[in-house]
Amino acid sequence: MFEHVAASSSMEMSQCKFSPISVLPYPKSGLVNASRNYEHSSTCTQGVERKGGFRLFRRPVLPIFLKLKLGPNRAVPFSTLGNGTSIICASERSLNEDTASGWPLCNAVGTEDPRENGQSKVNKEPEGIQSDELEHQHQKSQLQKRIVFGLAIGIGVGGVVLAGGWIFTVAVALATLAGSREYFELVRSRGIAAGMTPPPRYVSRVCSAVCALMPLMTLYFGGRMGVAVTSFAFFLAIVLLLQRGSPRFAQLSSAIFGLFYCGYLPCFWIKLRCGLSAPALNTTIGASWPVLLGGRAQWTVGLVATLISFSSIIAADTGAFLGGKTFGRTPLTVVSPKKTLEGAFAGFSASVAVTIILSKVFNWPTSFLSASAFGVLTFMGSLFGDLIESMIKRDAGVKDSGQLIPGHGGLLDRVDSYMFTGALVYSFVKTGLPLYGV
Repeated sequence: MFEHVAASSSMEMSQCKFSPISVLPYPKSGLVNASRNYEHSSTCTQGVERKGGFRLFRRPVLPIFLKLKLGPNRAVPFSTLGNGTSIICASERSLNEDTASGWPLCNAVGTEDPRENGQSKVNKEPEGIQSDELEHQHQKSQLQKRIVFGLAIGIGVGGVVLAGGWIFTVAVALATLAGSREYFELVRSRGIAAGMTPPPRYVSRVCSAVCALMPLMTLYFGGRMGVAVTSFAFFLAIVLLLQRGSPRFAQLSSAIFGLFYCGYLPCFWIKLRCGLSAPALNTTIGASWPVLLGGRAQWTVGLVATLISFSSIIAADTGAFLGGKTFGRTPLTVVSPKKTLEGAFAGFSASVAVTIILSKVFNWPTSFLSASAFGVLTFMGSLFGDLIESMIKRDAGVKDSGQLIPGHGGLLDRVDSYMFTGALVYSFVKTGLPLYGV
């Protein structure tokens, strides 16, 4: 079969339109996410090369049923990969059909071994390899990565929160820089760019730099930072209006939302941690806190509120994950099909419970009702922050916002629950708690 296709006439070859595709296999479901690349898969192949217009996939270790995504709502299945070199190509006619019918000109899957004088063999399913076992091993490896990097990140973030001041602010600034770059890459992705015009790349880079400066400006200027941000947004609108070509409202809206989502919202954590400097008088931990680490003065309302908020968000995410895995039956929303009502309830319960427990440990807030309201508010910000980021990724057609954190995906995948929570908690402490809850 391979020899027949390789020896096809130039007329036949000219009728086949080859376009590079990037795929990542999911052995159990038999589907492929077109946003990933084979080189990134430990269960598939190593190395991709081209030969005679075909895509050659070297050394796959299991057969996989692929889907080639043709558009937002179109997909055509095609052949399987076996051991050896597999050749997959799509004819122009089949790319223009909505049916799942065959590949009339380029339906070749074969094995080529140069040491066998070009003779080809029919692919056979590798013996002794079970896709379920491979998937289980892959999931176990990913879980180990998530645990290791999750613990490392948790310890690091805890130290940064305790340090406060410029250390905390610089850490937030770096996180906003990385998060804003991921956001604008999502905006420029194929899924979103197909329905709207993304802002020019130089605008995206400038916006990312401004997002990184916002936490620093918040610490230095305080409440006056809003004037600077508004001025820059106006300047950004002028630049987009005067650009070459036809300006689009989608460019302005995506850029302004990026400034708000990736830059302005994280600044509330600076206001909460560094701005609420009133001492947490009832916190007994502060009495025994080492003087070299700041002594009692280190334990402010801002520190206690930030620690409780972070712990409550972690509890909400963990409770929702475990509850959904164990009891999940009812889908929560189409934006994130894996989330369930049962998982959301488990996350809600965990968030409120952890908040109440920590309020007793830190003696803040002092009333049970305030602690319960604090937990509910934290859970709501965590849940809807997660769903908003899921909506962005769904429109972009990707599973993760990036690959910055092994086992976790991108930075936005980890901090989406914190985006709106900081603003909600700061407003609650500032206006809803008498004397800041002391």
